[in-house]
Amino acid sequence: MNKYELAVVLSVKLEDEERAAALEKVKEYITRFGGTVTAVDEQGKKRLAYEIQKMREAYYYFIKFESDSACPAQVEQQVRIMEPVIRFLCVRDDAE
Repeated sequence: MNKYELAVVLSVKLEDEERAAALEKVKEYITRFGGTVTAVDEQGKKRLAYEIQKMREAYYYFIKFESDSACPAQVEQQVRIMEPVIRFLCVRDDAE
């Protein structure tokens, strides 16, 4: 099992319930494709480095998970089409 970290940037226009639902959906994708979520780090609302879709702020989440090598590509494919997600990045976590 490899360790991965998925950074998800959600739209600032979402209500609290919608944000929580989007985050749960991402975690569901990870478990559906054989991964195990180990930690979720909510960074909160932060200023973006540049304007995206006429927004200057967004909500940042970092999800750490363990899975085989096929899972991240499948998760990215699903997250890419989620409307509340404005940016995402999945990287292998080799820190440990």
